[in-house]
Amino acid sequence: CQMIFQDPMASLNERAKVDYIVSEGLRNFHLYNDEQDRINKVHNALSEVGLLPEFSSRFPHEFSGGQRQRIGIARSLIMEPEFIVADEPISALDVSIRAQVLNLLNELKQKRGLTYLFIAHDLSVVRFISDRIAVIHKGRIVEMAESEELFRHPLHPYTKALLSAVPNPNPYLEREKKLLVYDPSIHDYSKDLPAWTEILPDHFVYGNKKELDGYRKELNL
Repeated sequence: CQMIFQDPMASLNERAKVDYIVSEGLRNFHLYNDEQDRINKVHNALSEVGLLPEFSSRFPHEFSGGQRQRIGIARSLIMEPEFIVADEPISALDVSIRAQVLNLLNELKQKRGLTYLFIAHDLSVVRFISDRIAVIHKGRIVEMAESEELFRHPLHPYTKALLSAVPNPNPYLEREKKLLVYDPSIHDYSKDLPAWTEILPDHFVYGNKKELDGYRKELNL
């Protein structure tokens, strides 16, 4: 398991060269045969994220935000992980380069067969890269389903509120849409206790019996 951090500047040691930053995990666990093998692994990792091998001799402050995040991704990839936690990996980047980094992450997922735990607030981004989405409110998962299923059939009021805030590229639909505000006080769990329930195949929602009956009615079940 490896991690890609939100802030590409704070997560890199400013006093260390890229070569050291990317290969730190290799050094810590002695995952290379000799010095040349270590250098080759660093160069390959940099190339895989779209950076030149020569960049290994530079310091983080010499790079743009997008390049620094690519260095962070290379640092994760060099350890050959199967699972990567990506904590808001594009939120600190300029809008113009977010798509580039997101496409890179998606390509690496397909190429290496990686599993991401992708944490984000931007649901359009989550929809693009995720196979399944879990919606969390105050530390509790309130709904989980495959990405397209969640966007087609949102059930929990918090999920609906989040989706209503996603901008629509159609100006007419954007003007006409209704912005929903989630009010936690609508839930009365004093007697009818909530449970985590599979309401459709692979579509789970958190609610009590009254709420679940309402969700089933929405779905015509």
